[in-house]
Amino acid sequence: MIQLFATDIDGTLLDKNRFLSDRTRHELGKLDIPKILISARMPQAMYYLQEALHILESPMICYNGALVLHKKEVLYELTIPFEEISALTRIGQESGLHVALYRNTEWFVPVMDQWALREEHNTRVSPAIQDTSVTLDYLEQTKDLGGAHKIMFMGEEFAMDTAFAKAEQLLGPKVHLYRSKSTYTEITPKGTSKEVALRKLLELKFPEIEMKHVAAFGDNYNDTDMLAAVGYGVAVENAREVVKKAAGYLTAYHKEDGVAQWLEQNAQKNA
Repeated sequence: MIQLFATDIDGTLLDKNRFLSDRTRHELGKLDIPKILISARMPQAMYYLQEALHILESPMICYNGALVLHKKEVLYELTIPFEEISALTRIGQESGLHVALYRNTEWFVPVMDQWALREEHNTRVSPAIQDTSVTLDYLEQTKDLGGAHKIMFMGEEFAMDTAFAKAEQLLGPKVHLYRSKSTYTEITPKGTSKEVALRKLLELKFPEIEMKHVAAFGDNYNDTDMLAAVGYGVAVENAREVVKKAAGYLTAYHKEDGVAQWLEQNAQKNA
């Protein structure tokens, strides 16, 4: 029996217009259970989707599980310490990459280049633009607020190969490195996991719900553990092969409303 719905956003829930189709909103609106968004995104890049689904009062899991929020309350978090932030930033800069730094609702970029513009378009959030040295000084002076929830490298594939290898060699045991695309590397605190964050959320906010009663949806490597751990793990058709193997169920391509299609066929009989 499904008692909680959880889903990744990009490549899973959104349609070809990078928004929620009418069909998806209709099917989710019929679910009288908690609905949780779980993403690599920052909080502000998820609020407008929560609003469209009428779930602004619901918790959310951000930064691939490094931050779990219920409105403005931090339920659970992991952060990258300042020393690692500084070292990773240097690696990215030496490789000629765009280095973006995230902490809770803050997003810092050194320049509004093609990479920042693409993220702004995709997430509907605008970053703070300032020299990276200024951002590092600010993060060091406010260490009491915690470290970074995510660092993102963006750039050409060859440069990314070099930076990823160097970061893995020097800091691999201390952070979680995730190559989400050939031109993107997302770096989160060691131990970051959507599955762990989901378990924490159930423990703190929904103790009566077990993982076996959760339906979760995803497409990329960072969804694998979560889909394998829940009772109803669903991979969309465009998912990586390893994700499909971890999931118990398959559904259509995200641009064909795969999440909505699965709910139409399965939500009632598993309610």
